[in-house]
Amino acid sequence: MKPNLGKALKLYLFLALTLLYAEDFTFTAEINNDTPYLKAPVLLSVDINQTNPDVVLFFQFDIPPSKAYRLKQIHALHDDTMYHTHHHYLYRVYPLKTGSVTIDFKLVKRVTNASKVEYSASGDRDDFKKLETKDTPINIKPVILQVKPLPAGTTLVGDFTITHHFSNTAAQRYEPIPFQVVITGKGYPPVIKDLLPKIKGVTFFSQKPDIQKTVSKEGIIYKVVYDFSLSAKQNFTFPEIRLNAFDPQKEKSYTLHIPAQDFNITAVDPADLLDSRDEPKAFTTDLSWATAFLGYLVVFAAGYFSAMTVKWKKKDLEAEEDPIKEKIRRCQDEKALLQLLMATDSKRFVSVIEALEKGLYKKGKMNLKTLKAQALEKV
Repeated sequence: MKPNLGKALKLYLFLALTLLYAEDFTFTAEINNDTPYLKAPVLLSVDINQTNPDVVLFFQFDIPPSKAYRLKQIHALHDDTMYHTHHHYLYRVYPLKTGSVTIDFKLVKRVTNASKVEYSASGDRDDFKKLETKDTPINIKPVILQVKPLPAGTTLVGDFTITHHFSNTAAQRYEPIPFQVVITGKGYPPVIKDLLPKIKGVTFFSQKPDIQKTVSKEGIIYKVVYDFSLSAKQNFTFPEIRLNAFDPQKEKSYTLHIPAQDFNITAVDPADLLDSRDEPKAFTTDLSWATAFLGYLVVFAAGYFSAMTVKWKKKDLEAEEDPIKEKIRRCQDEKALLQLLMATDSKRFVSVIEALEKGLYKKGKMNLKTLKAQALEKV
């Protein structure tokens, strides 16, 4: 699709939605590329702005999941100031199939008024008063992408580099040899299911890849670390690995590779397995090599579970922040915080709501910073 035609379509979409909801609010959805390559990231920006100052509006917005794309929310801003509600969302969309991909929207408009908000806020834990609203599902025109296929044989999509490291290239029979591969760059997460080739007579041990993400102005920088260990009975050659990659921004294919490597495996000398004395009894073989091998396996397993523990903790830390947290932090006064908590989930925040009500309506003591912290703990 030509650039000018694409801009014209996006402008048409913007105008059509603006006219459709002009009586109460406007809804706009903009994308930076409507003809992306498969798995190439697309930025989707959504804005909902109240235009009718005579009613109190709340919105429930969502993008349904789909097998046709992978969705990642990277920013959200909710400003529910009475009569001037504004919501902003920013997503990164990765199309997972070629051809036409439809991104649908779910939006519910909730209409109420100041007196109903105040009445709802006047309840307490024993006398809960639900906020009365008139809810209307809004039919919104979806965004449609025309997704282009990748060059044949493409494994990675984005701008990536690869490094590797063998701990050594010589070992005794069945001695584990640690091996690490690191893929770094921007694009679709570079997680490869079967990275290593099958080699006859070689046994591989592997961990799940450690996926690290760094958010920058240019996008998300991925660093995926693959840890392996291999062992063999005799000499072998580790073959070259070639990964076909495609950079959608440059529309250029390139190759990442790990060169071939020879390994020298030394057999255990039988003399080393025999004691100078005829003890223990004849025909008993010294299996120290097997004990050593099992020791390596134990160490490897311990490292594996340690890495998994760190990874789980890291995932918890990197979990996306609930948008309600940002809304709570942006509240400038106690009344705004009370309205927000009542409209969001009055049962979850009942203790904070009760404290706010006592402060606002019964002249009790309260600290906005402390109440915000208590609300954040309940998210």
